[in-house]
Amino acid sequence: MRLECISEKLKMIVSVADRITGKNVALPALSSLLLVASGKTLRVRATNLSLGIEIEIPAKVEEEGMIAITGSVLNSFLGNIPNNSQVTVTTENDNIRLASKTSNALIKCVPYEDFPTLPTVEGVSFTLPREKLLDGFRSVMFAGAVSDIKPEIAAVYVYGDNSELVFVATDSFRLAEKKIKLKQPIDLESILIPLKNVTDIVRTFESIDDDITITISEHQVAFTANGIYVTSRLINGIFPDYRQIIPKDHTTDAVMLKSDLIQALRLSNVFSGKFNQITFTLNPSTKKCSLSSKNSDVGEQKTDVSGAIKGNPIEVLVNYRYLSEVLNSIGSDSISIECSEANRPIVVGGVGDSGFLYLMMPMNR
Repeated sequence: MRLECISEKLKMIVSVADRITGKNVALPALSSLLLVASGKTLRVRATNLSLGIEIEIPAKVEEEGMIAITGSVLNSFLGNIPNNSQVTVTTENDNIRLASKTSNALIKCVPYEDFPTLPTVEGVSFTLPREKLLDGFRSVMFAGAVSDIKPEIAAVYVYGDNSELVFVATDSFRLAEKKIKLKQPIDLESILIPLKNVTDIVRTFESIDDDITITISEHQVAFTANGIYVTSRLINGIFPDYRQIIPKDHTTDAVMLKSDLIQALRLSNVFSGKFNQITFTLNPSTKKCSLSSKNSDVGEQKTDVSGAIKGNPIEVLVNYRYLSEVLNSIGSDSISIECSEANRPIVVGGVGDSGFLYLMMPMNR
């Protein structure tokens, strides 16, 4: 193999692909990147068996070939190569030589025969603007379960509903739903994408401008755009029927500025303790939302937020983190909060934004 390419492009694809490499000691090939030079392109491939990626960039290929190299080593070396320079990649026996105007390195290769192939996904296919797809994922993925004990909720649930694509995530204590409007309906029943993979998918495509084509088969989903091909396994499970827990009515509702609530939550967190517990009170008579917290080692505080509050007064204990994290997913300047009883789900949303819904359970006293 012998080729030349621009340092910035090579840095970019190697850094993106290296994030996906696995750390399986029993399968050292998973910590490697596969480099394939053919025609007028260089393709870099990585996989951890759950998520795979292949990125293609233009290159001046003088001799075609294929090699595998430890991703972290290659990424670290390229990170110190100056921009606006040409990098020459040449194989020498079982090594690869990388040379720029100022640097020259010889790095050992690993057997590329052990590198897994990426699945070719065939099935239902549709295209979305990049910002719509990533907005759907970002709006809900913070609410998914981190633990894999229940894989069906350590995932983002995606399904088609007439002319909308719906994204949902829950950890059983809170739930976020985001609806994305489509130009035309799609034939998609439902899929479960592992939450860890969703995070990498978002990071991979956040710097491109092209539309993204999504292709779904029985066990895999693929995302393709701008020379990038990402494939993720799907979870074979049943997502909870979350619609039945959405409150159909409420006894108290409040509207307040998001910036005021953010400031009050920051103050409350200083005194919230190891369980992130704060007392959340809505008082229609005073038109005040009060957030108070107490910590025996630090002290206590109470902060009032003015708002339009109607209905019955209510006081609940909530997890500070569960309330603060959702605010990043709400684009509106004003927040709506709906409550019923102290042990029923609290509904949070943006004023004027019917496409986003968030539920969180109060904490026990």
